[in-house]
Amino acid sequence: MRRYGPPPATGEAEATLVCLPHAGGAPTFFRGWPALLTPALDGVAICYPGRQDRFDEPCITDMTVMAGEVAAALAPLAEQGPLALFGHSMGAAVAYEAARLLHTRHGVRPAHLFVSGLLPPHRIRPGTRHLKSDAALAADLLEQGGTDVQVLADEELRALVMPAVRADYQLIETYRHSPAGGRLDVPITAYYGQDDSRTPAATMPDWQLHTHASTETLSFPGGHFYLQEQRGALTSDIRDRLMASL
Repeated sequence: MRRYGPPPATGEAEATLVCLPHAGGAPTFFRGWPALLTPALDGVAICYPGRQDRFDEPCITDMTVMAGEVAAALAPLAEQGPLALFGHSMGAAVAYEAARLLHTRHGVRPAHLFVSGLLPPHRIRPGTRHLKSDAALAADLLEQGGTDVQVLADEELRALVMPAVRADYQLIETYRHSPAGGRLDVPITAYYGQDDSRTPAATMPDWQLHTHASTETLSFPGGHFYLQEQRGALTSDIRDRLMASL
């Protein structure tokens, strides 16, 4: 986990918000978030294997393995106070499955699950983009936004990041939701961009099927990476909802 702000003073933080990046993403995507949250929230981000200072570790291409590792890493945090998860796109699927495993394996009930830019799990369909060429994957990343154009334009840099990108695509494109994991008992807030064709507005209320607690949906102007331009409004909503639930 990575923290991009000073650690809260002892007893100051009332909850921890854990952020999980999108496919090909890294914790630095959330670098500016702590400054937008209240000091009562400790903001941290997950670094998946195969990137940044975990570059030498093999990438994970199986959702059960990834969610299991994330849940195991987060369980000790729950001993310090309430825990909430935020994930965008692939990160939302990892957050959802990690929340299920936190309950079934570790006896931890997150205070809130915030998902962004992802269909409800039962609606996710298999894909084959992870089998395409590096150039095709890079083109898909550029179409979505959210990735530094200069990184993809530089052949050496692109060669460094594409293995992690391909692994993440394989992870989400081979993911199959299993009802056997049970429904959560955690409030869910589902965010999406109003112009994001990957998350049709009519499908998002179906997140209610995955929890016994309340579910709300909220849209923002923009596409799949609406959260870049709407970062202030998004973090404000997360902060207000989480603080109200504590």
